This record gives sequence, structure tokens and C-alpha cells, in this order.
Amino acid sequence: MSKNKDKSTMDGGSIGRRYRPQTELVRGGLERSRFRETSEGLFLTSGYIYDSAEQAEASFKGETDNFMYSRYANPTVGMFEERLALLEGAEACRGTSSGMAAMYSALACLLGQGKRVVAPRALFSSCYMILNEILPKFGVTTTFVDGHDLDQWAAALKTPADVVFLETPSNPMLDLVDIEVVSALAHGAGATVVVDNVFATPMLQRPLELGADVVTYSATKHIDGQGRVMGGAVLGTEKFIKDTFEPFYRHTGPSLSPFNAWTLLKGLETLPLRVERMCANADRIARHLETRESVTGVRYPGLESHPQHDLAKRQMSGFGTLVTFTVDGGKARAFAVLNRLQLCDISNNLGDSKTLVTHPATTTHQKLTAHEKAHLGITDGTIRMSVGLEDVDDLIEDLEQALA
Repeated sequence: MSKNKDKSTMDGGSIGRRYRPQTELVRGGLERSRFRETSEGLFLTSGYIYDSAEQAEASFKGETDNFMYSRYANPTVGMFEERLALLEGAEACRGTSSGMAAMYSALACLLGQGKRVVAPRALFSSCYMILNEILPKFGVTTTFVDGHDLDQWAAALKTPADVVFLETPSNPMLDLVDIEVVSALAHGAGATVVVDNVFATPMLQRPLELGADVVTYSATKHIDGQGRVMGGAVLGTEKFIKDTFEPFYRHTGPSLSPFNAWTLLKGLETLPLRVERMCANADRIARHLETRESVTGVRYPGLESHPQHDLAKRQMSGFGTLVTFTVDGGKARAFAVLNRLQLCDISNNLGDSKTLVTHPATTTHQKLTAHEKAHLGITDGTIRMSVGLEDVDDLIEDLEQALA
């Protein structure tokens, strides 16, 4: 079994045509062992043996195409990487141990003393902390802008930058960034564009086709989609992965475990079916919540009331599985609603087959200052809902009794 396969190979290495996404998600990257297993092989091994001392030497010189150590590469992880790359339309992919391992390593491999990042303020809190607290310790500066304001992007990118990092839709308020326009501005400033595509998933948004250079995922979310394992991924050109990302990846160890990769492979097989149903449920719920007097605001890119609805229609093929809404009465009222829910679970995770709700101000975005939360539109009455696969009428009835 070779370490790397051409991306048009399937089913044990036989050369085949390119297939449509749903087929690739079931069969892409599949390489069977001599046992001809139906399901992908799970290779729980840390290391590999060599036929000779000469082969070991050649392997460490990069002259052979065999596995050396599972921190560098593993057959099961390789199948997951190839399958996700096929879906994303990327030349190469590397799996990571978590979504935050993907985000941090994609940034850290590009940055160092004196480098500059431009990013929207609307970021997942851990990503914001990386840019605002961790990377500055290594001499990296970040200019923050309002992601929906193209004039602010243009002003920030009038001077050279090294990385533009963004997420769209954002967590938790579902703000959008125009990937195509911002990528053009970023490239004019000499920056590499890194997009956190977790909320949109590879089924609904294709940042590479819109001008981005690197795409990152928390595979823990929709790709697994069933609350089982942690994982992440970084995708880009073969040159970026080989020359820039892999040296950092290989020596710092954010690698994906074979078991988690195997689980994520199975998640990819059903990803389109799950995302389609979850999006349909989210749309129904968002539209229902807009009719409730006690709900003072609903954010969902598919709603005509969303301030960037037209942008969502241009750069997304679907509007996502997250709905964020605000109830009157602040924290006390929001907590009362959460505590009365009987079907929906309180959890800070998202993208799961089960519907999950959280209070961002006291959980995922707790560490932001009051001013930062207010600027992002996160209030004490804000609730983020990750819509699952349950019957949507049951979900609406649960919300109704909780809001009553």
C-alpha cells in the first residue's frame, strides 16, 4: 500500500474517473488491503517496519513512498484526507487532532516575528484568543475589522499583510464575509487567505473556488456529526501542504488518530444527507421564531431579514444548520428557556444529529469583554441553536413550550 495515491484512484488503487460528490463521499480515497474488506481498514499502529536498513535510510531522506510513523502519516488517516480533499476540490489535505489544532497550525505555519494578520472581530472565541493573546507573544500583530464592512477590509489591506483569517458564517451571530472580494484585496496585499468553513460545511460553501488559499475544519462538528470523536483538517494546494504546512505539522504533532479518522470517514458517507435535512429544519425553525413576539431577533442567512441575505445566496448553496435568536428578559429569561427545553439538549457543541442549544455569552464567548460582546451583537438574551435531525415539528413544539 503506497503512502500517497493519485486523487483519481479508487477501490484498491485502480485508476478511475472523477465522480460526483455523493459518490466520492462513499468511495473516494478507498484503498483496500489484501484482505479486501468492505469498510475502510482501521490501521491502529504507531510505526512501520522496513525491509532493510537501506530502505529506512532512504525513507528518512524522502526517497521512498512508504509510511514511517503515524505522527507523519497513516493509511486510515490518508483515506480520510483524500476523501475530504476530493469533496473540497483541494489538491491536498492533512487531518488534525481537533478543529483548533487545524486553526492554530494553519496560522502558525505561516506566521512569525514581525508578521501581520487581518481578521474580522466576529470569530469563534478560541480563534480570537489565538490572534489576540497567543500569537502576539511570538511577535505577530492582528488588525481586526468588522467583517461585513468591505471599506474596513480595504483600509486594513492597503498595507502589506501576511495572512487574512476569517470564518463565514460567524459564530454565533452568523455574520458573513464576502470571500471573493476579501480574497482579492488580501492577495493584493500579499496575504494568504485562510477560511474557517465549519459553519457552512464543504457541502454549502467552497472557499477555494471563491479565491481563498487554505480551508480549515473542525471535523468534530458536521463531518462526524454524531458526537463521537474529535478531529480537524487543513486543505490547500500541494505546494502549501508540502512546503509550508507539513514541516510544522510533522514536528509539532497535531496529528489525527487513526481511529478518529476511521470514524470521520464513516461520517463523510452521510454528510450530504444530514446537512440537507438539518438545513431544511433550521429554515423552518428560523421562520417560526420570527413570528414569536417574545423573540426580539432571529439570525439565519436564509431569512430575507438577514442583513447579508443576498451575499448568502451568492456564495452559499444552502444557508446552514445554525439559528441564533434573542429573547427579551436578558440572561434570566434565556436561562429559563434553556432549562425548560425537553427535547433539545444544552451543549456548546454543534453540527450534531441531535439539536443542541447554548448561551454564548456565558459559554463559548464568555471570555470576551462586555464591549466585545456588544460589538458582535451577543447579548445576555442570545441563544445559539444547532439544529439536528429530529422531526422539525417536534423541535418547534419543544421551543413553543419553552418560550411560553
